[in-house]
Amino acid sequence: MVRKTGLWKLAQIRALMKNVQASGVREKGIQALIVNGEDAHQSEYSTERDQRRRFISGFRGSYGTVVIMQDAALLWTDGRYYTQAMSELDPPEAWTLMREGLLDTPTITAWLAANLPPKSIVGADANLISYTEWARLHTGLTATGHCLIPLPENLVDKVWSDEQPPPTANIILPQSLRYSGQRAGDKVKLCRESMEENETMILVITALDAIAYLLNWRGSDIPFNPVFFAYIILTLKDVHVFVDRSRLSQEALEQLKNEGVEPVFHAYEDIHIFMKEIANTCTDQDKIWISNKSSYSLHADCGEIKKHTDITPISVMKSIKNPVEIEGMRAAHVRDSVALVKYFAWLEDKIKNTKEHVTEISGATRLEKFRQEQDSFVGLSFTTISSVGPHGAVIHYSPTAATDVPITDKELYLCDSGAQYRDGTTDITRTWHFGKPTSFERECFTRVFKGQCRLSTTVFPLKTKGNYLDTLARESLWSVGLDYLHGTGHGVGSYLNVHEEPIGISWKPHPDDPGLQPGMFLSNEPGYYEDGKFGIRLENIELVVPVKTQYNYKNRGFLTFETVSLVPIQTSLLDVSMLTRKEIEYLNNYHAKCLESLTPFLLGPENVQALEWLKRQTLPVTG
Repeated sequence: MVRKTGLWKLAQIRALMKNVQASGVREKGIQALIVNGEDAHQSEYSTERDQRRRFISGFRGSYGTVVIMQDAALLWTDGRYYTQAMSELDPPEAWTLMREGLLDTPTITAWLAANLPPKSIVGADANLISYTEWARLHTGLTATGHCLIPLPENLVDKVWSDEQPPPTANIILPQSLRYSGQRAGDKVKLCRESMEENETMILVITALDAIAYLLNWRGSDIPFNPVFFAYIILTLKDVHVFVDRSRLSQEALEQLKNEGVEPVFHAYEDIHIFMKEIANTCTDQDKIWISNKSSYSLHADCGEIKKHTDITPISVMKSIKNPVEIEGMRAAHVRDSVALVKYFAWLEDKIKNTKEHVTEISGATRLEKFRQEQDSFVGLSFTTISSVGPHGAVIHYSPTAATDVPITDKELYLCDSGAQYRDGTTDITRTWHFGKPTSFERECFTRVFKGQCRLSTTVFPLKTKGNYLDTLARESLWSVGLDYLHGTGHGVGSYLNVHEEPIGISWKPHPDDPGLQPGMFLSNEPGYYEDGKFGIRLENIELVVPVKTQYNYKNRGFLTFETVSLVPIQTSLLDVSMLTRKEIEYLNNYHAKCLESLTPFLLGPENVQALEWLKRQTLPVTG
């Protein structure tokens, strides 16, 4: 059997590129191939079968785009993954890392325009690229005399061949009203009201979390994300569901019927045939609502029919949690915080008192066990980022057997983790030092905390875009010439995806952000990273809530944040002299809330260690 090295894979891809047979391709094949890591639903995280970017490049991150030519191979990724990509690209000498977000890094389109031979053809799998991205690439390439075409088959799959993992097809279960708080039939009705308002006859739903939310079903097809592979086409009369029916539990079917939805089922693979058929039945007055986030191939299936391309109404519906979901999220974060307190108390004792050998991996494993003890635990919401010293500077570091190192009192320890509970999804980061941090580490930690505090306590008008708040978290770092190369916050689902579109807080605008509204949950996670030395990040989940202000300009209404994460922040890592009175008051109030909320769950002799640790870590700070 041929050993599929990185060089072998590139050679095979390049041979296939020369022989592509497709409409619009001349005898010379294609001159460039674009490969991403998404599936046909444009999911952020993918199954093993859909990890084409990882297969061809070696890069394991969740974001990035590969471009392959006969004489070049490049990976574009953002600041979360610069360090990781440099260590994973296979072989490193065959690849060029394009650091997206830096001023001197060209876009993919600009680079191709400058490096392709005249009148070149670029190919990509149109099922795996959103309409928005396809249109951007097509416009840029066409303007410079090149052409972008959809390939009839995926070239990476041909190289992967019989070693490509099979599709996942796990059982689909109901998410009961006890947790969802709203009947599926009522959600369908709201969608149809939006369809009528926007004069559309058909709504195409491709995002997996939107499908799970609408039907009040959950699955496990993608690791850490309780979703399943399906499509929905909603008309003013019918709900067409494209899914493998053998996967549906009887409980899921019965609940959906009881909640007022009796779908028309189709085979998952028939989506493109049905799309073309239903588009052909449309008149000149009919419109199809299909988000620009959906694949280019599904847009192409619509033909010449008029399209409404906004995000689907479900995107906003699931972002604004109802009262049942809000209480579920609060409860899940309390239980999750109990697990974190137990873990950090246990870890500190092992390092300081027993000198027991705890590593990044064994620590993460122990944390998962503490979470498993909590009610309604389902699984993790992402792979735990358990990182010591230099590993903390790798923003999405994941320890392996080859990289695993002990957690000691000599270096910073960054732990970013989360869980899926039946009533909510969690995500939290804490950074600790169990010995004597340097003055620079304390300064950086303090500035990160100041940024988190500034964002958490801000007051802003209703429907303010999250992008407008990003600088608040960076202000203290910027004032001394420091920064971090990732967003400040992302939306969080209710027993759904831990990264939930369309809201977020970032230096990059979120074009579909409807504006912050009560009931939304977002992360608040500023950080600072010294390559090769350490990483610092503090992350809480915040609930958007109304706030009463002295004035109310034009009756617009104002909002603020309520922190639902309840794990102490290490006060001994703070340089208290850098804190304002308001920041000290915020910290002390937050710690008082942590102590009050978690103490009832830490009673009994088995929790003495955790409760005593919690009491020490929440002692008030004086200025």
